[in-house]
Amino acid sequence: MAFPTILIVDDDAVSLRTLERRLEQLGFPALCASGGPQALELLRSTPVDLILTDLLMPEMTGIQLMERVREEFGAIPIIVVTAHGSIESVVEAMRHGAYDYLEKPCDPLHIRLSVQRALDYHQVIRENAQIRGLLRDQFTFQSIVTVDPEMKELLERAAKVTSACQTTVIIYGESGAGKEVLARAIHFAGNGLPTGFVALNCAAIPEHLLESELFGHVRGAFTGADHDREGKLGLARGGTLLLDEIGDMPLTLQAKLLRVLQERVFEKVGSNTPIPANCRIIAATNRNLVEMVATGLFREDLYHRINVFPLQIPPLRDRKGDIPLLCDHIIAQLRSHLGKRIPGISLKAMEVMQSYGWPGNVRELRNRLERAAILSDGELIRPSHLGIDAGGPPPGEVGAVKAGMVTYTLSLSEGELSLEALTEQILGMTLQRCLGNKSKAAKLLKIGRKHFYRSSAEE
Repeated sequence: MAFPTILIVDDDAVSLRTLERRLEQLGFPALCASGGPQALELLRSTPVDLILTDLLMPEMTGIQLMERVREEFGAIPIIVVTAHGSIESVVEAMRHGAYDYLEKPCDPLHIRLSVQRALDYHQVIRENAQIRGLLRDQFTFQSIVTVDPEMKELLERAAKVTSACQTTVIIYGESGAGKEVLARAIHFAGNGLPTGFVALNCAAIPEHLLESELFGHVRGAFTGADHDREGKLGLARGGTLLLDEIGDMPLTLQAKLLRVLQERVFEKVGSNTPIPANCRIIAATNRNLVEMVATGLFREDLYHRINVFPLQIPPLRDRKGDIPLLCDHIIAQLRSHLGKRIPGISLKAMEVMQSYGWPGNVRELRNRLERAAILSDGELIRPSHLGIDAGGPPPGEVGAVKAGMVTYTLSLSEGELSLEALTEQILGMTLQRCLGNKSKAAKLLKIGRKHFYRSSAEE
């Protein structure tokens, strides 16, 4: 294990050597500099884990050295060691970012504790930087690979809303299309940090628990509430709250969410104390909210409140040109994840993937590739590894239907194969794709706008 590198800075030669010996006795070899300028020269040539510096020095004070270190070298922990201790100097040193403060003559035990804590702190900083780097690669707009013009336009639109932290965003898309990935990219670009992103799946939590999950509760709010609990809105403070599958949120809770969006405050269950809702809210759904509003399953006022900045992710079957690029991207990740050699995909396997309907979208693509990579035993991935029936559409699907300018893969069972049912599904899917704009949907299908007034998707 490598020893940490500690730099001592002091214009008093006796104090410098004394502190150097103390550190060596404690198992911490150190570099020495007789002043700020020499310390900066050493820092430019040698990576340092910790700096111990005197405060009062003739050429450059300890405070001035701290400022230069922050400007040139970033977050290196600094401990101030001085014989001129006072409350004012402690406050000044801490205000400029000193990690700790020691007075001469320094007690060896105090030195050990202070140095070890500062080195542990620096290690955490390094690890956090590495984690941020990994998350940056995974959750940025650049990590969403595509050559599809519609998808590129979507990412350009999404990038424009990253700085509008109070604007509600809703992401439409089928299951597995990448709604949460896009939400994280918006959050990361807007906040600069991967922390502070909180997701709540409205479809995965029982109705009687969902309110507490969202708002939190106070002790005694209901049977079993034996302590205060922070909700997702509180946990997302300063960051982003993703309300996934918002179409499955009960109507009673929809009314309370509407108040949060309008007034930017909420109350924990069992409390009357308002709490600021200080977070960006992104909603996501795979359902047709326009149709749900028409049938009374979703509040119209909430729909208009969350539909401020809509983003529609096209299904994978409508952007099959992305499949080779996505395969390369996913396989590169799998090589690292599985720790094995994965040469690539055979031409025949790629043909099968291009002809498949992908009802599970990008999530299904990744899952099939991971299984194929395990089964291939270091060979090229073949059709048999993918588990896809190359002879027809996936189970439960009708197959590809061309409607106007769009090709759909429908999922009707045998008993529903009527012209009326097919028409209803195409109209509904197109209307959702166009975010409720009937004129745009009619133009896309090359039909008259009047057809949408005959469908159940009419407002």
